[in-house]
Order: sequence, then structure tokens, then C-alpha cells
Amino acid sequence: MSAKDTLDKLVDFLEENEADEAAKFVSYLIYLRDPVLRALREAPEDDEPETEEERTAMMEAYEDLKSGNIIPSDKILDEI
Repeated sequence: MSAKDTLDKLVDFLEENEADEAAKFVSYLIYLRDPVLRALREAPEDDEPETEEERTAMMEAYEDLKSGNIIPSDKILDEI
């Protein structure tokens, strides 16, 4: 019996809340092996100082977010 077969049988013995936790753990294992996510996790931290222009742009973006002045991503995708 393979490890996947064993895992499949063990799942049947879990209570619902335990299955929830097991699903999170398995998702985490899959997340760990994703090469793109690994590259992002291991990328060096941006150590360049933030410019005044970047700070202003971020403040404007936060204000737009707070006021609801945003375009939903599905609408943007429809326009592409």
C-alpha cells in the first residue's frame, strides 16, 4: 500500500475539525514545494529606502481603497 493510499484511509477516521487541520497542513506542504512561492519566500528583503514619490503613491492607493474607489479584478480581466 502506498503512502497516499494509507493517507486516504486515515482521513476517514478524522473528525471534521481534525480534517480541517489536516487539509491546512497538506496545503502547507504543497505550498512549500511551489518554486515560485519558494523564490518569493527566499528573495532578499528590499533594503532601498522608500522615496517620497513612492510614499505619496502608497498613501493615494490606501485612500482609494478606504473610499471604495477601486476596480474589481474581474472587471479588469474582462477589459484585457
